[in-house]
Amino acid sequence: MSLEELNKRVKTDLSYLAFGGSDWVRPLDHTEGHVYDAVIVGGGQSGLAAAFGLLRERVSNILVIDENPDGLEGPWETYARMVTLRTPKQLTSIDLGIPSLTFRSWWEAQFGPEEWEAIDKIPRGDWMNYLRWYRTVLNLPVINKVKLNLIEPVEEGLHRLHIEGSGAPSDTILARKVVLATGIQGGGQWYVPPMISDNLPSHLYAHTSKPIDFKKLRGKKVAVLGGGASAFDNANFALTEGVDQAHVFVRRKKMPRINPIRQMEASGLIERFPALSDADKYAAISHFFKHNQPPTNDTFSRATSWPGFNLHLGAPWLSVEQKDEGALVKTPQGEYYFDFLIISTGLLTDPALRPELKLVENHIARWGDFYDAPDEVANPVLDAHPYLSPGFAFISRDEKGKKRLHGLFAFNYSALISCGISASALSGMRFGIPNLVEEISNQLFLDDREDIMKNFFDYDEEEFVGEWLETSNQSH
Repeated sequence: MSLEELNKRVKTDLSYLAFGGSDWVRPLDHTEGHVYDAVIVGGGQSGLAAAFGLLRERVSNILVIDENPDGLEGPWETYARMVTLRTPKQLTSIDLGIPSLTFRSWWEAQFGPEEWEAIDKIPRGDWMNYLRWYRTVLNLPVINKVKLNLIEPVEEGLHRLHIEGSGAPSDTILARKVVLATGIQGGGQWYVPPMISDNLPSHLYAHTSKPIDFKKLRGKKVAVLGGGASAFDNANFALTEGVDQAHVFVRRKKMPRINPIRQMEASGLIERFPALSDADKYAAISHFFKHNQPPTNDTFSRATSWPGFNLHLGAPWLSVEQKDEGALVKTPQGEYYFDFLIISTGLLTDPALRPELKLVENHIARWGDFYDAPDEVANPVLDAHPYLSPGFAFISRDEKGKKRLHGLFAFNYSALISCGISASALSGMRFGIPNLVEEISNQLFLDDREDIMKNFFDYDEEEFVGEWLETSNQSH
């Protein structure tokens, strides 16, 4: 099968499901202009899947915006530096149960079934190409180079989005529902320890989420702080790009070896996570945080095969200072001089860190508001996460905020404790999207409940047109 034939198959499959039927949502008029039923912020895998999910539910008055250029949404060709995805290739995700929309179908249409059997994991670049195809074949309403600056509640169930960028159709747009499909960093911000940011000029370090000009580092000596998968991705990438030495520093004395996601994928903990009690949810994610996601075996092998690779275990950074043209790092094992530092220390999650939520974040409930965790699992990092509904909706911590938050959804990493990894990992995407779409659709329906019910009770269009003639049944 060719890609052209697959495109036709997708259209056929969707036609069998009556995809593209007329909307049931009532249009909302406003003096400022058009009102979208939903605006999805983020055109990566989460945003695209959310758009497809809504279209399947006949909610088509939607828009997806992304601040990046067309084809560069998400991390895959910006700051992701792994060779392959870490997710097992057989797991389905944003296809939402349509076989012809799976990555496997896309791959086999171009390379054949034998090549599918031959690959171990999905190559990163091919995943991005698949997302571009997915967007195109489904004709999803995405506009690029549009950045959301601020969400301004207008009235209950209506939000004014302040936007900018060369792709922005105006300074503001109106939306009944707003979905923050903004990825890992979308619930907070990437974290650089103050020990580094306070003592070094910005040109001597970068977080793994930032662009790094590796050409300038050829022949240089770099350090990577962190022991998770991203640290080894970056070390391997740096060495591939010509860095002379890459030293990975891990606080723990032993490498993390357990990846809890693998257990979650097989045990039902991903798809059934919302059914857990708050105590179980908190305990599960507290345990999850204790296990830094280890590098894949193939990434570790690639990195350690380079003669310039060095691994330092039990080596937390005690101090960092500028020295000459580089940085001096002090550890319990001694001092090291580097030309550049790559920081792989994850992120902090808190709605207060998000500028677009500035007008509403004080109303957003956090886990610390709803659950008093036992000392053995309590973690202030977890407590700062938003406390969301099973459908990813923000919940107000006070009565005043209920109207202001109505219609706002966090389909990003900040949903981790409330909804599990269903918005933050491909493993859970096919379970999280239906929950998100259902809650958005239910809200739209209930927002218009009075008119919908009135129209139902007033409906008097005659469908049956048959006539009964008494003479037609007379006995002879």
